[in-house]
Amino acid sequence: MKITTKINLLTTAWLVVILLIMNIVVFFSFTKSTVNMEQDILFEKAREIIQKGQQDHSVELSPELLKFYLTNHSFIRTVSENSTVINQVSNDPHLVKIKPEFSKKKKVKLRKIREKQVLVIRMPVKVNNQVVETLEIGELLTGFETRKDILLSILIFCSLVSILLSLLGGRWLSRVIMHPIKNMVTTMKEIEESGVPKKVLIQTETRDELQGMTVTFNHMIDRLRENIEKQNQFVSDASHELKTPLTVIRSYSNLLRRRGIKNEEITLDAIDTIYAEATKMQKMIETLLDLASVEKEQTLDMKQTDLVLIFEQIVKQLQQVYKRELVLHYDQTPIMIEVDELKMKQVLIILLDNAIKYSTDKIEVTVEKEQEDVIIKVKDYGIGIPKEDLAHIFERFYRVDKARSRATGGTGLGLSIAQTIVRQHKGEIFIKSEEEQGTEVVIHLPISSTN
Repeated sequence: MKITTKINLLTTAWLVVILLIMNIVVFFSFTKSTVNMEQDILFEKAREIIQKGQQDHSVELSPELLKFYLTNHSFIRTVSENSTVINQVSNDPHLVKIKPEFSKKKKVKLRKIREKQVLVIRMPVKVNNQVVETLEIGELLTGFETRKDILLSILIFCSLVSILLSLLGGRWLSRVIMHPIKNMVTTMKEIEESGVPKKVLIQTETRDELQGMTVTFNHMIDRLRENIEKQNQFVSDASHELKTPLTVIRSYSNLLRRRGIKNEEITLDAIDTIYAEATKMQKMIETLLDLASVEKEQTLDMKQTDLVLIFEQIVKQLQQVYKRELVLHYDQTPIMIEVDELKMKQVLIILLDNAIKYSTDKIEVTVEKEQEDVIIKVKDYGIGIPKEDLAHIFERFYRVDKARSRATGGTGLGLSIAQTIVRQHKGEIFIKSEEEQGTEVVIHLPISSTN
């Protein structure tokens, strides 16, 4: 069943229930109010009869007095304590068939005679505060059944018209609601068939949840296009980066095949070159795997860590390996922060590795606590980065000077990995740089992962 049909049927069914309840309430309210009005009139008449009889100082209400208050299709009678009729007047022989009843309290009964409603009220007659008889008045509710039938016909007619209008309105409403959803489904089918991401066209600004859903879908398509472009660029860049060492390896392999290994100098040079290019390929593949692993892993092994302690260890190790001047500054110790320790070490190693490659002077690492954040700075005094390259520095495989980067063994993936790890820690990373003045990388990390 289509969702438009479901909406139509559900709204109509709900309306039918509401109409049924309202019709029942209206019908019984009308019946009750009509009977109440008639009984009030009869009780008022009974009081007048009793007062008139008491003014005449008669013990029993005379037939002449009762006849004076008689109306069409009614009866008036007095009933003794043993429920027998004392006096009675009537102009409808069918009504007197109603059984008399003695009562010491006011009572109201609705009787049905020959498919017609008869209202009977009973009021006690007191003499010296003693109930001596009961005054009964019965009256045919003329036109009551007719009025009920008319009301019932009106309610049924109005209900049918309302249901019909509800069906038409529900059909129109369901079309209005489903129109953007249908457009979205059609667009999804087109995307499935063509494989090309496509936006849903927003024809009118409705500013409702459906437009919000469409806008969200279009934003998703934008992200999908962006990711596809990045993926294509990634594949292209990776292919290009792997193509160069493969070409070198193949060229030197062919050289060895043609000339053999008789010329020791050429052979050694070819082997060294092949080994060097294979090492670069291995390093690049390992870096690609690291990047894929970092992006895939969403859960971090978060625990309270002293950044000063782990940074001291890394700085000391790299000093011994590269024989470079690495200086660590901190305003207090320990500086505790909730991070994944291994990944934070990876970030610092990436930043220090870049600084070592592109500078010859000292390198400064600063760790300081500022309110709810920890700020990490890695500053070198090397070649710097041109302004036009700063906006692309975190892109995969992007290298400021490709020739110089190949000489230093760079892949253009380190900063992308560092940025991903920092973002996983809900932090931010920035780069400040001037050519021939040096580069400073600044990282802001929240002290707690809940911040």
